[in-house]
Parts: sequence; C-alpha cells; structure tokens
Amino acid sequence: MSDLLALQGVVKTFPQPGRDPRVILDGADLRLRAGEAVAVVGPSGSGKSTLLNLAAGLDVPDSGRVSVAGRDLAGLDDDARTHLRRGTVGIVFQQFHLLPHLSVRENVLLPDWIAGTLPDPDARALALLERVGLADRARDAVDRLSGGEQQRVALCRALLHAPRLLLADEPTGNLDGDSGARVTDLLFSLARDEGAGLLVVTHAAALADRCDRVLTLRHGRLEAS
Repeated sequence: MSDLLALQGVVKTFPQPGRDPRVILDGADLRLRAGEAVAVVGPSGSGKSTLLNLAAGLDVPDSGRVSVAGRDLAGLDDDARTHLRRGTVGIVFQQFHLLPHLSVRENVLLPDWIAGTLPDPDARALALLERVGLADRARDAVDRLSGGEQQRVALCRALLHAPRLLLADEPTGNLDGDSGARVTDLLFSLARDEGAGLLVVTHAAALADRCDRVLTLRHGRLEAS
C-alpha cells in the first residue's frame, strides 16, 4: 500500500532580521498510510504546526519532498494545491475557526459552499452532527455552544468531504478533561469509520497514546518515541 502522506528530507527555515535563518525542520521524514493514526509530540516552538502546514500544502518546504495521496506538492501551483487540499485533506485546529454569524449547520456546510462538490451536502452535514450528538443544535448560533461542542462542530466541518487525510493541531488543547476525552473518542471513531489517515499534533498524552505510532519532533527531525 502506498503512503497517503510522505515527507522526505524536509527542510524549513524562517528568516530572522540581522541573524541567520532559524531552522525549524532539518531533514524531517514521515510516512503515514491510509487508516493509520500517527501523533507528533514535542515542546512548544519545535515546529509541529509548521509540519502540519506543510502536510496540508498551506506552506512549502525550502527543500525536500512532501507528497499527499501520491502527488508531489512541489509540482503543484497554489490553485492545484488548494484543489487537492479541498478534496483530500481535512484540518481540525486548536482554535475552532468557526464563523459566529453562521449557524452550526452552516459552519459545517462551509467547505461545500466553497467547493460545491457534494450531491447532498445537507444530508451529509446532518448525519455528521447526529454522530457527534449535535443534530438538535443544527440551527443554533455557534456562540451558544460550549467549547467542546464547538470543537465537535469543527470536526464535522473537517470531515464533510470525507477527506482521506485528517490533520489535527492540538484538537483538545482548549478543552477541559471531560470535553477533551469526548472529542478524542469522536476524532478516532470518525477517522476510523471514514477510513481516513490521521496525523495529530498534541501535548496530550492520552490522545497520543491512542495512536498507532508516536513521533517526537526534536532538533528539526522526527524520531520514534
């Protein structure tokens, strides 16, 4: 089986005025297969979010190779990377990035308003909300929901187009213990049922322990934990 996500020798630096560029990733390698869950851990500032941005095609490496579903992102322009991301990648952020002027249902539907690829987006959105216990809140404003409920809405939005690759950046970082545990259960349950590969960046040991593999980002490289 081919890799769903592959990073090979990835280098990423950021400029620092008056100083040498800061090296964030220094030859990072990662492979993720369909249906596999991999956690990336490491201290704040080690480059975990940068790694996710590269995996999502939101940024490009200075050198090395990033491929998603067999496609080398270096060979794609911005429009092509956006198209690939919309059809293949779902992203769950620590900050939920929900739009307060839209309802729960409308926030979940937002990706299809942009891409317009689903034959029955309403049915898909309501089915996902049912799975996370929020179907009865579909018409509510999102700012009436708790933090854990808002993260569940964000998870539904990320899964609307049934992405093959699900990226999660500290998905329980803003939640209390009980809410974080429920979101963790839903994240793994939905990813498994949808057949998605899962790459999650986290400080939460309970979340990392649920993954098939745990990698530590240290000195710009990924090491097996």
